[in-house]
Amino acid sequence: MAKLTEKFYRQDTRTVARALLGKYLVRDLDGARLALRITETEAYMGRMDKACHAYGYKRTKRTETLFSPPGTAYIYLIYGMYHCLNFVTEAEGEPCAVLIRGGEAVLGESLMTQARFGKTPDDLSSYQRKNFLNGPGKVCRALSLTREQNGISLLGDTLWVCDDIKDLDLVPSSEDVQRQILTGPRIGIDYAGEAIHFPWRYWI
Repeated sequence: MAKLTEKFYRQDTRTVARALLGKYLVRDLDGARLALRITETEAYMGRMDKACHAYGYKRTKRTETLFSPPGTAYIYLIYGMYHCLNFVTEAEGEPCAVLIRGGEAVLGESLMTQARFGKTPDDLSSYQRKNFLNGPGKVCRALSLTREQNGISLLGDTLWVCDDIKDLDLVPSSEDVQRQILTGPRIGIDYAGEAIHFPWRYWI
């Protein structure tokens, strides 16, 4: 299966955040394959972004993964209960990453709904279906991602991104066309000074 390469992740973080929209995040879970179409991302760049955990090149036990080679998964815990998945970008040593904020299930939906709600897809309420994967913590819960996967390579066989649904041996539907990319301020960063207004959130 074709996977995005380190060269892709080595680009400018904002470029990667936009380019990831419409691509497919794949998770191998004990031999079962889960996949979602990425629909929302946010860019974070430590060298000048007060919203980034490693702003000003701050290195701690938590942020060390941000200094890893491009194409590394950075997973952290917020509020003591929600995990967030990020892709490390740019050159090694530059603390930059893209947060995966939302997606649409395309493969293994029943396993994802069990992980999120303990239900089959057919048993979801309209509210649960609408809010299935529209948040970073929801994405991680559905894909069974925790701090245990922090630091793994996105170039390996556990978690990766592929460019096209054909790479998953699935037939494209009429909904797989690229939709308009929208941009705006990031969410939940009221502490970040002028960075609050950076239009580094992207969605389709």
